[in-house]
Amino acid sequence: MTETAAESKGSLAGVKVMVIDDSNTIRRSAEIFLLQAGATVILAEDGFDALAKIADYLPEVVFVDIMMPRLDGYQTCALIKKNPKFAATPVVMLSSKDGLFDRARGRMVGSNEYLTKPFTKDSLLRTVSAHVHGGAAASG
Repeated sequence: MTETAAESKGSLAGVKVMVIDDSNTIRRSAEIFLLQAGATVILAEDGFDALAKIADYLPEVVFVDIMMPRLDGYQTCALIKKNPKFAATPVVMLSSKDGLFDRARGRMVGSNEYLTKPFTKDSLLRTVSAHVHGGAAASG
């Protein structure tokens, strides 16, 4: 059997990824892309849902939408990063806006990266792979 170029870049088999987004479409798209790459996916509808699940599942990478009801992405990211257990866990902000202010605010609350929606399968998998295989996980 031969591997495609995408598969040889590093499979995400066994990697746990949490996707926090109030949009069912975004959650489902991310879940399908990640499952196809072999990752384990934990879905959360909002920050409260995510905070209730994160300790049970211990994701290796977290994607969080900025615009959510109740607890927005900035607040969710800050709460995740304040917990010493998850301080080293990469958090990637998701937003339909690609503004400098949003990126800067994301950095201020501890996010590691910023991905603009709608994301492609390739950009999503590349982001996860960079944080898991790129040495980011070795620091913790």
